[in-house]
Order: sequence, then structure tokens, then C-alpha cells
Amino acid sequence: NALSIPTWAIHFSSVFEYLFAMNLVWKFAETTGNERWKGLTWGMLPLHASGICACTYHFFYNPAALQFLVTSQAGLTLLGNITCMIAAFRIAQ
Repeated sequence: NALSIPTWAIHFSSVFEYLFAMNLVWKFAETTGNERWKGLTWGMLPLHASGICACTYHFFYNPAALQFLVTSQAGLTLLGNITCMIAAFRIAQ
């Protein structure tokens, strides 16, 4: 069940890279004055939470007691994809 150190490095860095990307999008909204870009940052939040669910589940060696995190990750990924789609549509208008 345990992930290798390189795999953990990828998981961990991906979660933090996503926060960095969200921050860049927010700053882009402020720089351009186009507030719709801030909606993309909010739309990205469920996807970030999804990544945290995955890391938490693996951190505790995938126990059956935390199986709900797998379902939560799937739901948050779906929600995040939908919210990012809506945000992208709003930006494109």
C-alpha cells in the first residue's frame, strides 16, 4: 500500500503546484481587472480538495475506514471539472 518516495514527491508537489497555479490565476485577475478569472480560482478549489483526499488516503496506507475519501475524491473531481468548465465559459464570453 505504501507509495514510493518518488511517488510521494509527485503527489506532494502536485498539491502545492496547484495552490501556486490558483494564486497565479487570482493575481492575473487583479492585474487585468477581469474579475471572471477569480471565478476560475474558485472553480479550481474542489480539484485541489480532491488531491488532498488522495494524499490523505495514501498517507494512512489506504485503510477501509477511510474508503469514503475515494468517493469524496471522485465527487470533488467531478464538481471541480464542472466548476472549471463554467468558469472557462464565463471567461470566454
